[in-house]
Amino acid sequence: MAYNAFFQGLRKPPKFKSIRKFSGWTYPATSGWKVNTSGRHGSVNLNDLGVKIKMRGQARQWGKPSTLTVVYKPGLKQWFASFTVEVPDVTVRFGSQSELAYNEIVAFDLGCETAITTYDGKKVEQVANPRFTQKTEAKIKKVSKELRRKQAPNRTKKIKASRRWKKANRRVAQLQRKAGSQRRDWQHKVTSEIASCYDIGVTEQLNTKGMTRKAKNGSKRKKQKAGLNKSILSVGFGTLNKMLTYKIEAKGGLMIMLPTKDVKPSQRCPKCGTVHKQWAELSNRHHVCLSCGFDVPRDAGSAMVMYNVVTNQQPGLGTSLDSLGCLSSTSKTSKRKNTGSMKQLGQARRQKSSYVAEPGETPSAYAAG
Repeated sequence: MAYNAFFQGLRKPPKFKSIRKFSGWTYPATSGWKVNTSGRHGSVNLNDLGVKIKMRGQARQWGKPSTLTVVYKPGLKQWFASFTVEVPDVTVRFGSQSELAYNEIVAFDLGCETAITTYDGKKVEQVANPRFTQKTEAKIKKVSKELRRKQAPNRTKKIKASRRWKKANRRVAQLQRKAGSQRRDWQHKVTSEIASCYDIGVTEQLNTKGMTRKAKNGSKRKKQKAGLNKSILSVGFGTLNKMLTYKIEAKGGLMIMLPTKDVKPSQRCPKCGTVHKQWAELSNRHHVCLSCGFDVPRDAGSAMVMYNVVTNQQPGLGTSLDSLGCLSSTSKTSKRKNTGSMKQLGQARRQKSSYVAEPGETPSAYAAG
């Protein structure tokens, strides 16, 4: 079709399409493929290609497959299949705040020094940061240095990559994949353990994209900001929150996200509720309240504040769930539904206000119609 359009003068001549730009494809329906598995290993048949591919792996929960995405990673030279399955709905056991089981609530705070700090009303537990990225960083730098010494591809100069460059590039991809696989495996183990012990999870809303932005131009602390970004991405704040959310909700539990700007868990004292602005400095890892003398580590204090807010035990103004909007349908954190632009809404209101009812017609007929 591309060549036909070119010969008709409709388009330019087609160019070579590299596999790096097209890493895979998606089957949006169940036609064109068939999977033979019960959630553990198996095979998948691609009817349009006429091939049968063996699969290796185990799904956490299996159901009726609906979509299939086939992905190819050139650096690793491996194919991956991602399925979307339909699972039965879980009946939520918590309908209102009065039905919350307080002994099954856990509040967790994510950090760089300590990856996860949890508090369930009785004890504080900490999960150390494994730092998978930092452990493989020296090896990746060494292999990347070898990669830069090889002949790299350049399409503008029509230079092909050398065989040694391809081998070195494959070694870099394998090391990066190893660090990512280790981190993902650790995240699944930690979140599965937390979700199996508690029915209600509480944490704060984190803007990971904004937290890991580069330092501004002219900043004198670019290296410190780069190190902080690396530590945050090594833990994977966003992935941990997503995993805990879907695993707790899959068992019929509840996940509560508290607005950070309103609660201020890292600046508020868990005992008296006093907000200390000087506690916002990340270098201050231990907090001592100047009002009541309460002594607590930074991450543990944040988890305690979030737990107290959910159980309505946190002193201070604006720390209840009702005032934060977490229990109402008009929550501050809820997104506006896509019901049209403000211009269309204004036009509809003007039409409604300028409409004159016919004799014998009720004024509400236009709105109902």
